[in-house]
Amino acid sequence: MLRSPVRLTVAGRTDAGVHASGQVAHCDVPAASLQTRSIDGDPSRLVRRLAKMLPDDVRVKAVDAVSHDFDARFAALSRTYEYRLADAPWGAEPTLARVTADWQRTLDVDAMNAASGSLTGLNDFAAFCRFREGSTTIRELQEFSWRRDDDGVLIARVRADAFCWSMVRSLVGAVAVVGDGRRDLDWCRALLDERTRSAQVPVAQARGLCLMAVDYPPESEWAARAELTRDVRDESDLAGDCCGD
Repeated sequence: MLRSPVRLTVAGRTDAGVHASGQVAHCDVPAASLQTRSIDGDPSRLVRRLAKMLPDDVRVKAVDAVSHDFDARFAALSRTYEYRLADAPWGAEPTLARVTADWQRTLDVDAMNAASGSLTGLNDFAAFCRFREGSTTIRELQEFSWRRDDDGVLIARVRADAFCWSMVRSLVGAVAVVGDGRRDLDWCRALLDERTRSAQVPVAQARGLCLMAVDYPPESEWAARAELTRDVRDESDLAGDCCGD
């Protein structure tokens, strides 16, 4: 449609089987690509055209032109995920099974919120992350809370400045084993002292996880935010206040 190769940069990758209803991406194309008869300088016209060509499980909801300062990945302030977990004896409802994981034991929401709260803040989440060469496991977990919806499904809201590989699913798994009584709060909190991936932390099923939103600063701050994000954190950032929120 654009008559030019397109390479997407996305706000964050997801594991196989994880969903995303709020993914953000950018691509660089020649200005002339937007001047075709069907687009006529209006990028929003791509939405309807893409809907006709994409498979049923992919939809582009909005398209706009932005300045070169925008970077879908590095300019982001935070990512927000939801995790749906059913602990009913029969598992997840069939109509929601594609987006809801199941847990074989009954879960205590209050215990899970206590465990989740003990993990928030700027920490080294190495115990919850799969190793990737050259990357940091220091993240600011800004929100991690649980509630039951009207159907009895547990829903976690998890927000951080960024996540490392398998981090959200590992956080859910660690908190769930506290919620079902097999581990206690002290065990969960002590995981933050680990500096390698912990074999004690179960990884929750992929299908329950969905990227819901990516937040960005005002346009005037895009370039500064991207530069700050590229400055990889290390252990010294845990010693005091960190400017990289």
